[in-house]
Parts: sequence; C-alpha cells; structure tokens
Amino acid sequence: MDPKAIAEAAAGVQPGGAVGPARTPVQIPPTSGTAFRDVLRQQQQVAPSSGEPLRFSAHALERLQSRKITISAEDMARMNQMADKAAQKGAKSSLFMLRDVAMVVSIKNRVVITAVDGESMKENVFTNIDSAAIIG
Repeated sequence: MDPKAIAEAAAGVQPGGAVGPARTPVQIPPTSGTAFRDVLRQQQQVAPSSGEPLRFSAHALERLQSRKITISAEDMARMNQMADKAAQKGAKSSLFMLRDVAMVVSIKNRVVITAVDGESMKENVFTNIDSAAIIG
C-alpha cells in the first residue's frame, strides 16, 4: 500500500481503533431561546460597566508626577462620565482635554494611558485614538 492510501485510510481513526468525526462542523439545531453564539457575540460587544472608575497606568502616573499635574476628585468624576459617554458611542481610545492637560484614555480598558501638560503638548501628535472629548 502506498503512503497516500495509508494516510487516507487512517483519516478519522483515533488511537485504539475508534473512528472519529470527519472534521466537518456539526450543525446543532437551535433549541428554544437565544443561541449561545449570539449571546457570546452580544457580551463581547458590550461596553464596560459605566460604574467602573478610570484607572491610571504606571506610565500616566509617572507623567502626572513629573509634570506636576494634579487631578481633583471632581475632575475624576467628570472624566468617568465622559468615558461612559465615549463608550456608549463606541469609542475605544480617546483623547481627553481637561483644562491644559491632554490624556490618552483606553475606553475599553478604562485606563488613562498617558498625560501631557500644555507646555509639553506643543508640536505633539496623538496617534491611535478614535475620538476626542473636551471636559469643561
């Protein structure tokens, strides 16, 4: 028997001589209710919970300290509200402008990635963002 014929004959045979499935997906008829696949897709597209507060990455904290940028509790509350709005509109990464401070925020992960003060902002380019928000 040639090697090709042996490979074809062995296809689908599992150890112990049992015959396995023929590598074609099985279609399971839907049962009552929503299909698991549909529920999974919905959950993957859901925005982060609006109650989850923003966090600061180590890099952002370092930038805040080195540039002597202070963020008040009121500022944080407004930033959290803006992150909720951005998430509702489908944003993934946003540039937040708070007074003279620019912050790149991962809306999906609820993390402030970096912060730049007005002086350091000159001639800067912000990349990998899909939205911008001006916080009053």
